[in-house]
Amino acid sequence: MTTIELDMIQTAAIGALALMAGMVLTRKVALLQRYCVPSPVSGGIIFSLLTLALYGWCDVEVSFDGTLKDVFMLAFFTSVGFQSDLKVLKQGGKTLLVMLGLLVVIITLQNLMPMGITRFMGVDPLIGMAAGSISMTGGHGTAGGFASVLEGMGLHGAGTIGMAAATFGLIAGSMLGGPLAEKIIRTKLTHEQMQPQDEEIDPAMAGIESDEASPAGREKRVSTNEQEFQQYAKATYCILLVMGAGTLMSWLLTKTGITFPTYFGALILAAIVRNVMGFLRYKEDGKWVRAEKSLDMDRIVSVGNICLSLFLGMAMISLKLWELQSLALPLIVILVSQIVMMGLFVFFVAFPLLGRDYDAAVLCAGICGFGLGATPNAMANMSAVCYKYRYTVKPFLIVPIIGAMFADLINTAIITTFLNLL
Repeated sequence: MTTIELDMIQTAAIGALALMAGMVLTRKVALLQRYCVPSPVSGGIIFSLLTLALYGWCDVEVSFDGTLKDVFMLAFFTSVGFQSDLKVLKQGGKTLLVMLGLLVVIITLQNLMPMGITRFMGVDPLIGMAAGSISMTGGHGTAGGFASVLEGMGLHGAGTIGMAAATFGLIAGSMLGGPLAEKIIRTKLTHEQMQPQDEEIDPAMAGIESDEASPAGREKRVSTNEQEFQQYAKATYCILLVMGAGTLMSWLLTKTGITFPTYFGALILAAIVRNVMGFLRYKEDGKWVRAEKSLDMDRIVSVGNICLSLFLGMAMISLKLWELQSLALPLIVILVSQIVMMGLFVFFVAFPLLGRDYDAAVLCAGICGFGLGATPNAMANMSAVCYKYRYTVKPFLIVPIIGAMFADLINTAIITTFLNLL
């Protein structure tokens, strides 16, 4: 066996190349657009297939340096922490609280069920964790973030297993959400509940991104190139400062004896900084303004998303697909069970608790999207349902808040609890 070792710069370059290749594919292939497959995933799979061919046919293994990949991952989760604004709980009202409760139950079930399956099949329970909420609700980002933790606990090929499961969930979440919402609307709603509302609804609401969940986030801005540079520079500096301080918090967390992912300290610290700054005030031009105004959240989210794309590109090219061969049957059983569980839970539990109305049906499509895939899948699912029937505002406000601000925090806490009970 011949090994080709690439350093961190070469790995980052190939990861960026995979990202750009995926962007071209996404623009050209309608199926990728339909299922909201991220560009780093589609492009990265091509490179991982190439490394598989080299391994199987040429007896050559390509080894990638993950140093910069971990840095980009840490930067992304720091940006997620900055988005965790507790004040939005008031804006979302009762529906947001119900959705948060449902999310906790879904994540718990996504870990309990695979653990039972692995025990029944006599395989490593860590395989169940890798195919649980780490890759389902968490998606590719969390799967990559926990890969080193699972590897350290003894699961060989944890990154490959998690990424494969996350890709499966991404597609499954898009395929399940729309049809399930359609069935709910057809069988559970009256004709009157399906009628258009009296007030005018802006169709553009169906396409808002997670950083546009608030009216302030949707305001149009006019700025010069120099202003843009300063805003992105400040956002980058904020992320780097909290990343640095977050490593100290992570070090302190290790002293508790509890296993945490490497990004958890920075994520929590960023959330603390964001919410503390919400209470502080400073004087500007004779007026008192909130300190959190100095955080340009749109730019922080953008920098975080750039880092996520680079991280995913590097993670996907590093997949060792040949490690999945011996795990094919247990992994398939677990993933199919995840889809069945999600469908039954949404139909029989989530829809009644959310109010049994049209908004609840649209939210159910969104739950399937971010519960198995990611927030963009949820938005696409809900948009498809609303395009066929009618647009409604509430789901497009609630789901981005859940996906961007709370899903990773809640998921990480529950995953950490399960891992420490093993």
